[in-house]
Amino acid sequence: MDQPTVGILHPGSMGAAVAACAASNAAEVLWCEAGRSPASAARAAQFGLTAVAGLGELLERSDIVIGLCPPAAAEDLARDVAAHGFAGVFVEANAISPERAQRIGALLAPEARVVDGGVVGSPPVGGKTPTLYLSGPAAPTERIEALFAGTAVRTAVLGAEVGKASALKLAYASFQKTSRVLVALAVGMAREHGVDQELLEVASRRTDSYLSEPQYIAKTAARAWRWGPELEEAADALAAAGLPPQMLRAAAATLARWHDAKDDSSLTLADALDRLAQP
Repeated sequence: MDQPTVGILHPGSMGAAVAACAASNAAEVLWCEAGRSPASAARAAQFGLTAVAGLGELLERSDIVIGLCPPAAAEDLARDVAAHGFAGVFVEANAISPERAQRIGALLAPEARVVDGGVVGSPPVGGKTPTLYLSGPAAPTERIEALFAGTAVRTAVLGAEVGKASALKLAYASFQKTSRVLVALAVGMAREHGVDQELLEVASRRTDSYLSEPQYIAKTAARAWRWGPELEEAADALAAAGLPPQMLRAAAATLARWHDAKDDSSLTLADALDRLAQP
């Protein structure tokens, strides 16, 4: 099979790195510069992606399109893609609920073939090897497996049902991200009473606990703008399954206190805890 042309919507920290891996088995990887930030342009250049002026050109030239954007924008993005009559393979790789993944599949059908995707792990740079879980019809899913064969992005197929990959992604995120929020609250409470060092000493005896990694609180704060909406999606998935969503909604509300720390890599632990204590 000829190497496909791939489009990435959009080159965020995960999207750009995933697209760069796809480039190993693609003729070209395109991104749409219309409306994107200078930071997106810099990432795309760093990873060797080819800029096109508009969405229409990207879709016309692409055989495979990967959607990786903030969860709230996922359906609007799919509508834009559907409006152009895209007829290739669309990988819905956003952190959204299974129900939304299925709605997006319906939006793009019958012209496009939709594969549900969920990335678990860190962006594939510096030796990191995330797994892209896939679910959907066999033929387009096999094309995505081939696209990432031999790259730092591993693939694992969960079956033919769109929504399974999204469900696994959110199930894992609901634990992993909420656990990080609980660490921040625990350390913040202990600091308020002057016993934070003692708390960390207790935690150091349990190295299998996130509580033994307080330095990650600053990273959590910098990622809160992405993690909060993801936990809201997970809460929706819990509610749809008849499970109580309140814990995840509370974690999302906690993360909202860090919204203005977006991608701030200079944030210290003390800075993050100070911001957390401010309504």
